[in-house]
Amino acid sequence: MDLVLASNNQGKLAELQALFAPLDVRLVAQGELDVPEAEEPYRTFVENALTKARNAARHTGLAAVADDAGLCVDAFGGLPGVDTAYYATQFGYAKGDDNNVRALLEQMRGVQNRRAALVSTLVAVRSPQDPEPLIAVGRAVGRITEAPVGEGGFGFDPVMWIEAFGKTFAELPAEVKNAHSHRGQAAREMLRLMRERWF
Repeated sequence: MDLVLASNNQGKLAELQALFAPLDVRLVAQGELDVPEAEEPYRTFVENALTKARNAARHTGLAAVADDAGLCVDAFGGLPGVDTAYYATQFGYAKGDDNNVRALLEQMRGVQNRRAALVSTLVAVRSPQDPEPLIAVGRAVGRITEAPVGEGGFGFDPVMWIEAFGKTFAELPAEVKNAHSHRGQAAREMLRLMRERWF
């Protein structure tokens, strides 16, 4: 079964494809199907993910899954949250993972409370008007490091230190990270929901 992923983020596509493998589902990035980006006007992950999934389903006629994820920093009242992808642009940097990390570390200089959570909300719809979207949320709590550590992953992985491992997500092998990350948690719950309700 083909399922359109309402994203063109190659890191997300690779992670989710591996996580969805047990269902024999092939994820197709929306860009491959000429789906335009959806507006994301909302302040919660679930509303934005639902909007993206419905947009992808409407343009392709396929079932769609969307992920809205972000970093919620305690010291910033949960921000950047839904604005995570554009975080660096608030501080004069171009959009991008490396600049997001740079901006975050600059803003956290001297901040004692470094607790943060990476949050992933996955929403899947069978059609654009699906009245019962599947919703799965994953949350990985950690601490923001003083400097990037590790070469793996993407996004904030090099600065997200996970106490259970004593390492950042970027230092962990992909299979270990996927098993414990916010996206991994959400994907496992989504697989459970899909098996229960769709297959």
